Amino acid sequence: MLTLACLSLSGGQGKTTTAVLLGKRLAASGHPVLVIDADPQSNLTTFLGHDVEANAPTLLEVFRGSVALEDAIYPTTSENLFLIPADDGLDAVQDYLASSGVGAMLLRKRLAPAQDSFAIAVVDCPPQRSQICKSVIGASDRILVPCEATVKGYGSLVRTLDAIAELKDMGASEAELLGVIPFRDRWVGMNQSQESRACIEEMRREVGPDRVLPSIRESERYKQAISKGLTLEALGFPDLEYPFQVLEQRLSTLTVTAQS
Repeated sequence: MLTLACLSLSGGQGKTTTAVLLGKRLAASGHPVLVIDADPQSNLTTFLGHDVEANAPTLLEVFRGSVALEDAIYPTTSENLFLIPADDGLDAVQDYLASSGVGAMLLRKRLAPAQDSFAIAVVDCPPQRSQICKSVIGASDRILVPCEATVKGYGSLVRTLDAIAELKDMGASEAELLGVIPFRDRWVGMNQSQESRACIEEMRREVGPDRVLPSIRESERYKQAISKGLTLEALGFPDLEYPFQVLEQRLSTLTVTAQS
């Protein structure tokens, strides 16, 4: 199982949108996918239509090791797509991770029993440099950084790269950057806005042109796809699906290499 974190250290950068639509794209292509909601805001859980019942296991119980991993994995309405949900109770795990002594490596350990059951795990991270965030970085093989095509988004990218580098320097992570995906890239007709163009160019300078992926354009169609539980292609907008097609190609290559 290849573990991919959608990580960005500011709110509104497209992490959950990317995690949901990428997970659905991969599952629709036949990959068994586990999506993990590691954000106490639990938007991923909501977007996938899952209601956390009282006393039902979530990621909190997975972190604490109080349930078997399989008991916290739930099917979704999409074939091949499974979820470890969250709710606001996940915030309670912060002190547990801080005092455990192995917080940055704990999630990798907890996910180990699923290694042979899924091709890819996609983790939606919280937008803070928290103990949960550190544990997700420690568990990840690759990291995808969605960031808004704005000055704020570029600043979020810089902070996110710094957080990854810090854990790698400590020996707590071996994660590599899969790429940066600009979010809300603004176009008017055939013309890209000056701010979007300038910010995406700065992203290319920061990580290299090969690591800046095709943009998620500013469009209400992404929200519509999520609310209807569809891929963009199924919704009738295959051109907007292109960023996720490219991501699928890169991830498929990595999973085949790992299996070899």
